[in-house]
Amino acid sequence: MTEAIGRLALLWRGDREARANATPANNRYVRIFEELAARGIRADPAVYSEETEDEVRAQLLGVDGVLVWVNPQDNGRNRHRLDAMLRDVASHGVWVSAHPDVILKMGAKEVLHRTKHLGWGTDTHLYRSAEALRAEFPRSLQVDGSRVLKRNRGDGGQGTWKVELLPERRGTVRVLEARRGSVPEDIPLADFLARCDAYFAEDGCVVDQPFQPRLPDGMIRCYVGADRVVGFGHQLIKALIPPPPEGPDSPAAQPGPRIMHPASAPQFQRLRALMEGEWTPRMMETLGIGREELPIIWDADFLYGPRGPDGEDTYVLCEINVSCVFAIPDQAPAAIARLAEERLRSSRRPG
Repeated sequence: MTEAIGRLALLWRGDREARANATPANNRYVRIFEELAARGIRADPAVYSEETEDEVRAQLLGVDGVLVWVNPQDNGRNRHRLDAMLRDVASHGVWVSAHPDVILKMGAKEVLHRTKHLGWGTDTHLYRSAEALRAEFPRSLQVDGSRVLKRNRGDGGQGTWKVELLPERRGTVRVLEARRGSVPEDIPLADFLARCDAYFAEDGCVVDQPFQPRLPDGMIRCYVGADRVVGFGHQLIKALIPPPPEGPDSPAAQPGPRIMHPASAPQFQRLRALMEGEWTPRMMETLGIGREELPIIWDADFLYGPRGPDGEDTYVLCEINVSCVFAIPDQAPAAIARLAEERLRSSRRPG
């Protein structure tokens, strides 16, 4: 008989009916449940909504750990109450992955500025107030002609804008949001910056990076279990690329499929070596995160940067995703279960 290692909850967002009907076998995390069971770990769904918050909290206090898949923004809802509950549960000895405090360090866009000195960084600026954005961003835009502004927290392209200077129309810029279905808009720069005021009230800061001309070559998503790469996904994205004449809803305007690859994929071995041997350890040092605090599953999204003198690809970090990493490569569920067992064995609560 397989040794009983411990108890986990897998938490995702859903209504009261979804909570009542959830089983380990009827959701998109079924492979993770299966891999956990194979290692002797009992895992149960913990479907969360603000309406069932007390029930979920009581459930989490009865397990050893919880794996969380909830986006920072979801149809007008945020994670504020969930994160407060998770912090409280963690204070009672339940380990949480990813812990809200780690999400704030890794999963917010501010990480792009804090780690810009690493090899994955670029000319990144950080604005902590609307006044600073108005004073400094126009100079940044004047130098490069095209920049990308990103709100600190968001998903699905919300609050990520390509801003392009229009020299023939003084004071006017062309903006395009990364959200699917967006179209370019010509607008006075002052009006666009006023539109960004809300980001400071909600998220605390805005990040500004150069636009990467090799965006049409696609994005590489590097999936990481703690500090080891568990797979890759390559996708021809259409975010921040103007839609074709047929419009933003036409087939030609849609992103291509994300093609998953194992960690051993030959074309990504240089990126894997950089992530495992240099960038992740230095990120941990910069952010003050220990290995035991790293999310059990997270990903780093890279765009291709300028080619090196020898024609070799370079990579520019455009985002780290921590809150809700899914879909995942075929090899990832086993890695998640292995890391969960490792943490359960090292953090067993007495009693």
